[in-house]
Amino acid sequence: MAQRLPKSLVEQFSYVNEYRPFKNPEYRKNHNRRAKNLKTVLTQERERERAEREKKRAEKQDGTAMDVDGDTGVEEEEIPTYSSIEAPPSLLPQKHYCDITGLEAPYTDPATGLRYHDKSVYELIKGLSPSTAKDYLSARGVNSIVK
Repeated sequence: MAQRLPKSLVEQFSYVNEYRPFKNPEYRKNHNRRAKNLKTVLTQERERERAEREKKRAEKQDGTAMDVDGDTGVEEEEIPTYSSIEAPPSLLPQKHYCDITGLEAPYTDPATGLRYHDKSVYELIKGLSPSTAKDYLSARGVNSIVK
């Protein structure tokens, strides 16, 4: 008769052949399910939200909408969501950019009204003709009289 050899340490701690109660034996993978990309998911969510808004609007016009206790009276359309572009204006001050370089401009030339980034750009602005300064201002959308 063949003698059984004692189990090695690896075999003693191995869980390969153990019963695994955390796995569902009836689980079958759904092969018909397809993955959706982010654009598709966001489009479907927007369409769903639009349909809900139209349904609420139609109920409000028919007079069948019921008032709910604690209703603030603020329509859902006015509340910005993560996927909507409508949002209230920023409370931060608007950033100004240099008319010459496009960098942030903490300074404004009092004579021409041009915004500039630093001393080297200011030296360039001092040498500009009034017509060129006016062209820079019109590119920004400001139509002021150059002194």
